Amino acid sequence: MSEPPPPLSSAMDPFEFLKIKLNPDGSLTRNYVIPMVPPCPAPPTSEPSLSIDIPLNAAANTSLRLFLPHPHPTAKLPLLFYFHGGGFILYHPSSSVFHHSCAALAASLPGVIASVDYRLCPEHRLPAAYDDAHDALLWAQSQARNPAQAHPWLRDHVDFSKCFLMGSSAGGNIAYFAALRALDHDLSPLNILGLIMNVPYFSGSDRSDSELRLVNDRILPLPANDLMWSLSLPEGVDRDHVYCNPTVAEGVHADKIGRLPACLINGYGGDPLIDKQKMLANILEARGVRMEKRFVEGGYHAVEIFEPAKALALGENIKNFILSVTSQSSM
Repeated sequence: MSEPPPPLSSAMDPFEFLKIKLNPDGSLTRNYVIPMVPPCPAPPTSEPSLSIDIPLNAAANTSLRLFLPHPHPTAKLPLLFYFHGGGFILYHPSSSVFHHSCAALAASLPGVIASVDYRLCPEHRLPAAYDDAHDALLWAQSQARNPAQAHPWLRDHVDFSKCFLMGSSAGGNIAYFAALRALDHDLSPLNILGLIMNVPYFSGSDRSDSELRLVNDRILPLPANDLMWSLSLPEGVDRDHVYCNPTVAEGVHADKIGRLPACLINGYGGDPLIDKQKMLANILEARGVRMEKRFVEGGYHAVEIFEPAKALALGENIKNFILSVTSQSSM
């Protein structure tokens, strides 16, 4: 596992902290500190899952990294669409922390995971990532409807009636809006049974108590949080935009939120975003969504990347949630 960064000084430079440089044309130079790893499409492999990259949308230059448990069960498996973190501006499904966590999760569930290579901001500001998430759902629908032309991993191993959307941090935000958009479309035979949001990324113009309390957080300090939102939201809007503020999203999507599938939200008391995560959970619960809230004391944003015990606990919670939802759907 990687080591978390050291404590911050009050004069931190968010560009240096995030290892990015804003270019005159509005693009970013990303000086990644997390290595990228290739897929493992066939045995022998030391990894718990096989993986393969598949093109998604040629015009958008997006793709998917599929994960299949190895060895895989004979029974058909649920399909999870996974959206990685990185504040909408960083990383890729091949980034080592996300590749290895998806490989481990696919094996432990077991399930097939489609990790989505969505377009990054600021080159492609929101809602581009939401569009890419919807492309992934349409791609899976096409696979389910045309089994003769489907990829063998999906044709032979996926139960399309048991689909879940999952994301961490910014990916949790993407999963949320992908689920809301899915309500407007007939995706059959896909059936989205659940939504899993790990430390989902939300904010607002008014600072929450947890943001102020953890202003110099070593993982998500307020200056870096501010910068990522400024690079991600549509030009000319503030953080009370629907994509950022859960209460605004509640008003805009009031007629839809209650129709969301079962939701699991996981968060940690040492995360600057914890107040907004709890606010979102309360909004969903008040609208009648079946909610499972896992808010634990201690920890910090994306702690599962750095602490194996937290990764195991998160994986067990996800597995139990999926088992509960799928068993209920079969009744």
